[in-house]
Amino acid sequence: MKDLFSKQSSEYAKFRPVYPDTLISEIVAHCSRKKTAWDAGTGNGQLATLLAPHFEKVFASDLSDKQLANAKVAENVKYFQSNSYNTPIESNSVDLITVAQAIHWFDFEKFYQEVKRVAAPDALIVVIGYGVMRSTGTADQIIQDFYHNETGPYWDKERRYLDEEYKSIPFPFQRIRLPEFNMEYHWNIDQLIGYFSTWSALQHLIKATGVAPLPELRKKFEATGLSEFQLRFPLYILCGVVHKTT
Repeated sequence: MKDLFSKQSSEYAKFRPVYPDTLISEIVAHCSRKKTAWDAGTGNGQLATLLAPHFEKVFASDLSDKQLANAKVAENVKYFQSNSYNTPIESNSVDLITVAQAIHWFDFEKFYQEVKRVAAPDALIVVIGYGVMRSTGTADQIIQDFYHNETGPYWDKERRYLDEEYKSIPFPFQRIRLPEFNMEYHWNIDQLIGYFSTWSALQHLIKATGVAPLPELRKKFEATGLSEFQLRFPLYILCGVVHKTT
């Protein structure tokens, strides 16, 4: 598994968008039991802490100790450093398995083997990802150019799964169709630049070229004359039931 976010872990905790309460409610509504959840690739615990009020216990694992050091605190969330293939979680014990903005970095087959091991009978698995944000007018042109052209050559190959809206990710579980969800924000320039600073492709670009492009990107947003930008992150969701015979 790749660790691409330790370096910018503090920025990740500050500037990554937050999943909507309506999505959490929809997920929880499909859970037949609400004793234990496992959030794999938890990062800074963003999704784990949103699940915490609905479950007795939430396990939250991540490869990066620096991400976990910036994790949000909740009394019933237990964080531990681990890959997502060999965890200390008890077999047949988890009612909900989630992965948010992380599964495209996983070895799918190894992860799904672990899912089937830890899952309680008819547990729910939910995989969430979000694509490049969209805006309006000139701001959207700036964002798309920065994503596709300036940082485009520096994205890891796994990024394609998000570009393909998670439709090409194997998902060997009984599907449940959920409604469409988006994350919508009005961000100022500092929030925009802070979010871009979390991109793994940006770190690759800086390492390869020695050029830090964010000051120039800030100037482009400032030139629009806007103090606030309307943004929409499309969410891509895979949801299914883990039958132990699958």
